[in-house]
Amino acid sequence: MSDALTIARDLLRCPSVTPADAGALGVLEALLKGAGFDVQRITFSEPGTADIDNLYARIGTEAPHITFAGHTDVVPAGDEAAWTHGAFSGDVKDGYLYGRGAVDMKGGIACCVAAVLDYLAAHGGKPKGSISFLITGDEEDIAVNGTIKLLRWAADRGETFDHCLLGEPSNVNEIGDSIKVGRRGSQSGTVIVDGTQGHVAYPHRASNPVPDIATLIAALSGDPLDQGTDHFQPSNLEFTSVDVGNPAWNVIPAQAKARFNIRYNDCHTRASLQALIEQRVMQASGNRIKAHVVWEPSNSDAFLTQPGKFTDLVVASIEEVTGRKPDLNTGGGTSDARFITNYCPVLEFGLVGQTMHQVDERTPVADLEKLTTIYRSILERYFA
Repeated sequence: MSDALTIARDLLRCPSVTPADAGALGVLEALLKGAGFDVQRITFSEPGTADIDNLYARIGTEAPHITFAGHTDVVPAGDEAAWTHGAFSGDVKDGYLYGRGAVDMKGGIACCVAAVLDYLAAHGGKPKGSISFLITGDEEDIAVNGTIKLLRWAADRGETFDHCLLGEPSNVNEIGDSIKVGRRGSQSGTVIVDGTQGHVAYPHRASNPVPDIATLIAALSGDPLDQGTDHFQPSNLEFTSVDVGNPAWNVIPAQAKARFNIRYNDCHTRASLQALIEQRVMQASGNRIKAHVVWEPSNSDAFLTQPGKFTDLVVASIEEVTGRKPDLNTGGGTSDARFITNYCPVLEFGLVGQTMHQVDERTPVADLEKLTTIYRSILERYFA
């Protein structure tokens, strides 16, 4: 049996930048097979996208069934020369483990695996129910050949899950300060205003879309989308670029575009949100501005795991190990929990996320040990 640090270092030394696996799933496969898991490796494909390797492993056949989910793919290292330690070295220095994915989220996976192996060793190699792992390789990219398809594949085989723990870096400052109990949805779009191209010296012969796009940006940015809810902050629309595609100084452009992204709460569905934005564009346009919205595809809906016994169990384990009661929040970006919530209640709890995606991504070795202890406590309580 390996400890969390050893597993994490083995994973970090696999340069598994999406979509490459680089041997990361093989590290987990060997460990889990050695512990008696039935391990399946499944590759999913989609036209126009890279093939993605995934792993599903289960031990036990009875309920209750807890699954640990995660991803072994990582974002690029960036300028590797800027790293104090090699981006894929897995070096330990002054009590910190360095490497791309140390926090997001190979470290969290290592803690899950170490806790499960220790639990099984203490209980005759079998759980009083079932334990599984759902591990993908495309969470950091477009997420079409990973968890979403792996869950469907499992369901088609008759697999059912009672609860899921996703080891994303949920904590803000220290282990135990936060659990993600939901996520906001994400929807991108483009407001397009059509004008009439012409010479700037003869504006009466043209229709300039630039002032009009500014009017619509102000209108969409001015009024809040909602006031938030008990579990979610208010939804937020942010414009990210404005473009007219015009290299000339003396030409009024024919069209102007403004791109935006909305992070929305459970006051909205994707359809109701789109309808709201289109209504506001129409109202601000009046009978003069010719505008419409083009929506980007999205698979990121808002969701919330309602408080209950599973949440209470996880909170109790965190309090037992850390002495602090975690905040239950829904902040941050998106994760694969948005797919898992359609199959079972899911909570996100992992390492401290301060260095994720940064140069010198790192985690204290002590945090790996603490997180492993928390997961181990969760397993004892879950199967008690």
